Amino acid sequence: MIAEALVSVEAWAPIVALRNSVLAYPIVNAAHVLGVALLVGSIVPLDLRLAGLWRSIAIEPLWRVLSRTAGAGFVLALMTGLLLFATRATEYVESTLFLGKLGLIVVAGLNAIWVSRRLGSTPGRIPPPVRRGAVASIVLWLGVLLLGRLVGYF
Repeated sequence: MIAEALVSVEAWAPIVALRNSVLAYPIVNAAHVLGVALLVGSIVPLDLRLAGLWRSIAIEPLWRVLSRTAGAGFVLALMTGLLLFATRATEYVESTLFLGKLGLIVVAGLNAIWVSRRLGSTPGRIPPPVRRGAVASIVLWLGVLLLGRLVGYF
């Protein structure tokens, strides 16, 4: 049943057009890369600050800007990722690299929610569990980035 649904998604006229387009597919792919760059490029410096680097820089303004930028990057990466997935859905659901990427995204997202809530309960002070969560975030998102690149090659 799932396989039939994925075949239908791949056969949907807009997805066929995207897959066969010399221009649209590379634009969607580039937008996906931009979304990932905004996401990871915002998360890494924010997490480094939460982990204890650059203590002279206030967290709140950094958090306000970078968390919003990361959120916008995540939404862009998600929307374009769904389009890219739809072009080869049956192939991707059988890829351990792709499934691993999705798993890491879920864990990284849950970690981000946990860090955000835990940080909000301790204004002006970063407790050790939040510091560890920030380090875990960097590792998780870099893992997502690595698996995402590997999916394209294997």
